[in-house]
Amino acid sequence: MRVGRVYGIDLHINGWFIVQLSLFFIAGILDKGLILFAVVLIHEIAHTVAAMRLGVQVVAIELLPFGGVARLGSELALNTKKEMLVAMAGPFANLVMIGVALGFHSYGLWDDELGRFFLQCNVMLMLFNLLPALPLDGGRVLRAYLAQWMGLREATYLCIGMGQAWAVIITSLATLGLLLGLTGLDLIILGLFIFYAATREKGTAPYLFVRQLTQKKEEMSQLGVMPSETIVVLEQVPLREVIKPFVPQKFFLIILMNKEMQYQGIITETQVVDALLKHGMDYPVGKIISDTPPWA
Repeated sequence: MRVGRVYGIDLHINGWFIVQLSLFFIAGILDKGLILFAVVLIHEIAHTVAAMRLGVQVVAIELLPFGGVARLGSELALNTKKEMLVAMAGPFANLVMIGVALGFHSYGLWDDELGRFFLQCNVMLMLFNLLPALPLDGGRVLRAYLAQWMGLREATYLCIGMGQAWAVIITSLATLGLLLGLTGLDLIILGLFIFYAATREKGTAPYLFVRQLTQKKEEMSQLGVMPSETIVVLEQVPLREVIKPFVPQKFFLIILMNKEMQYQGIITETQVVDALLKHGMDYPVGKIISDTPPWA
C-alpha cells in the first residue's frame, strides 16, 4: 500500500506489516510497534541515502514485517563496489543507533523496557540482514564480492541457493521450537518470507545478467579502454557455457577451436552478447563466425 512520496521516492507499507502493527496495538504495546517501525524505516533510509549519493536510482521503499526493502535500479548489482556500499549502509545504520542508545543509557536518558526493546530491534535486524544469503544485505555483499571472481550469474544463483537454504533451516528449527513450546509462529513466517523473497530474486536473475552484458558493451564504447581476458572455447559449445566466466570490469576475447583443436578465429564479448540476445542461450558459439559475412 502506497502511503506517500518523498523526494520522488514512493513509500509503501506491506499489508502484513500493518497486521503486525495491529497485533502490537491489540496487545497494548503499540509503542513497541512504533519503535520497530522507526528502526526498519531508518534502516531502509540508510540504503536509500547511500544509493542516491552513489548516483543509483531509488524507485521506492517498502516496509515488510521483518524488515524492509529499498527498490533500487538494477544497475546497482552491475557495479560490485556500489552494491557493497549500499548493502552495508543498512546494518551500519543499526550499529549507529545501537551506539546512540548506549550513549543515552550512560547519561541516564533511558527507559528500561522501551530502551531494551529498541536495542533488541536493532541487534536482530542487523544480524538478520548480515546473513550471507540473497535477498538480505549480507547476501548482496557476498554476491558483489563473488561476482568479481565467478561472474554475476553464478554468484547470484549461489547466493539465492544460500538464501533458500537458510530459509529451510530457520523454518525447520522454528517448527521444532513451536512443537516444543520454545518459539512462536513469527520465526516460521520469517523463514517462509526469506524463501519467498529468494525465489522471487531467482526469477529476475536472468534479466539482471543480460543487463550486465549489455551495459559492459556500452561501457566499452564510452571508455574506449578496459582490461581484457582471453578464453579458449570449442566451436560447438553453447553460449550459456561461454558466458559463465564473464565478470564485471573485464572485456573478454574468445579464441575458437574446432574438435581437432585447430584455430578457427577470435570473437569478442560484444559479438557473444549480440548473438545471445538474437539467438538465445543454446546458440553454438562457432556459428557467430560462420554466420558473419566476410565483409562485416
